[in-house]
Amino acid sequence: MAKSFRPDNVKQDLLLPPSLRDWLPEKHLAHFLVDVVESLDLGAIYSSYEEKDGRGQAAYAPPLMLRLLLYGYCTGTYSSRKIESKTYEDVAFRYLAADEHPDHDTLAEFRKRHLEALAALFVQVLQLCQKAGLVKLGHVAIDGSKIQANASKHKAMSYERMGETEKKLREEVEALLEQAAAVDAAEDEKYGKGQKEQDLPAELARRESRLEKIREAKAALEAEAKEKAEAEKAAVEAKLAQRAEQQAQSGKKVGGRKPQVPDPATAQPDPKAQRNFTDPESRIMPDGGHKGSFLQGYNTQIAVDGQAQIIVAAEVSQDTNDTQQLAPMLGKVEENTGSKPQAASADTGYWNSQQMADPRLQGVDLYIATGKQKHGDGGAEKQEPVAEGSSSLSLREQMKQKLNSEAGREVYRKRKEIVEPVFGQIKEGRGFRRFLLRGLRNVRAEWKLICLSHNVLKLFRSERIVQMA
Repeated sequence: MAKSFRPDNVKQDLLLPPSLRDWLPEKHLAHFLVDVVESLDLGAIYSSYEEKDGRGQAAYAPPLMLRLLLYGYCTGTYSSRKIESKTYEDVAFRYLAADEHPDHDTLAEFRKRHLEALAALFVQVLQLCQKAGLVKLGHVAIDGSKIQANASKHKAMSYERMGETEKKLREEVEALLEQAAAVDAAEDEKYGKGQKEQDLPAELARRESRLEKIREAKAALEAEAKEKAEAEKAAVEAKLAQRAEQQAQSGKKVGGRKPQVPDPATAQPDPKAQRNFTDPESRIMPDGGHKGSFLQGYNTQIAVDGQAQIIVAAEVSQDTNDTQQLAPMLGKVEENTGSKPQAASADTGYWNSQQMADPRLQGVDLYIATGKQKHGDGGAEKQEPVAEGSSSLSLREQMKQKLNSEAGREVYRKRKEIVEPVFGQIKEGRGFRRFLLRGLRNVRAEWKLICLSHNVLKLFRSERIVQMA
């Protein structure tokens, strides 16, 4: 007896109009995103359309565009071209687009136009996570990771090399101008004056353009050096004032070398200071994933709550290290959630004794490593025990002692379990290893979109029902 098969007719029309919603499982992420977007306040996006006079082609509804972008970021699809393609090929994207197909230019323009408003949604989604009980602020772990900019490190040049290249290009431009003048004179002699002026040679135009870019980059580095010197001058003057006050109170001369006040007017950039021509605000940074190598990028920061790995603060820095990030990140946690965490942990890159007096750290039980830990050691670094009760203990020694206690080792051990997997989920799980946008302001907003999507996924997988007030 012949085997029977189910009907197979790809050209069969449906008797009734289909519902795209029915083509996805009941607990699909796309259904969840529809509910989340409906609960968000999109007033900042809608307000930008109020200035329009109503003429022209109708715009796509902001919730539709937001659903597409968020689903793309949640599933590792960041390119506007790929999102456009998936509105035709992927049932979930097609459902979220309400069977519309915004082209990639429209998607990219929406993201660019409303970037700040989209980034601000990070806090709204965080509030949803708080209402769902996913944020407890018992233990917040902070960490950073370098992510590549939308620029190649080979498009960067040091200040020293800029000077050499500027001199060489200037000489080449002068030589080309002399050559062009000689050609003009020869043509005038041959054809007579009054003929149509010839365009500058292409080589001259290219060199002049490159020379202008190098001059702009040099000026920017020089301005940064002056700004840094002014900050150092203010710090030294504050130390001198403190020194004078101490001397007046004690009546004795303060020992030690008197600090020298730098002169911002004579400040010069470090010869090795670099600037990128594609994204000038990105920096050359050590690549943590490949020891000894460097990338052109930004230093991304996250603070993660220990309850369910919800990101409670997300920022981007141009600093190549994390020593200045602890207080700002804990300040952002309080700003975003309305409360300070009970405890906070971070690796040795965040240790900075000067920040310990910062008001943003007050009232937080800190567990900050003060030295490198051995591979495979779940606790903080090992050191010789310090006598308890000593009044002469430095802040560093006090922290070492705290981390060496049984309770301290247990808290610090959890740091890796809380924050490090989050970077893995973002970079490995969703493939985000390079920013699409350029410039510090845009990159900061894009990073909050990435972290927003991470929190959306955590909320979705928690299967908790939340309603906005």
